[in-house]
Amino acid sequence: MKLKVWLTFAVCAGAPALMQSAAAHHSTAMFEWGTEETLSGTIEKYQWTQPHTFIWIVVPDKSGKTQEWGLEGMSPSWLGRRGWSLHSLNPGDKVRLVYYPLKDKRPGGFFVRVVTPDGRTLEALPTRNQ
Repeated sequence: MKLKVWLTFAVCAGAPALMQSAAAHHSTAMFEWGTEETLSGTIEKYQWTQPHTFIWIVVPDKSGKTQEWGLEGMSPSWLGRRGWSLHSLNPGDKVRLVYYPLKDKRPGGFFVRVVTPDGRTLEALPTRNQ
């Protein structure tokens, strides 16, 4: 009987903490997941932050005007296990990247892979080989 009371108390006490962490995580529903598009531009800012990294890139259009794009990525811990680091990208780097676009067509998305100025390809998501 005492075990049943203790278990009921533990579940009731822990439920709010579990609900809070579940609510804190967000969805990837805003992205066209699996639809790859490519951008070339200049890194403006690279944020190595939890829970997600961000790349801010300036992209020229056909008329020569530029537009800033914001691209979300996986966490530093995830990317670190795939060869990324705080210094993988630097302001001023000219890169080509593949991303999943935003469904609402704003200039942004979720980055999939980046080709660095020295030609290295940094994968940001699992590949079939992993």
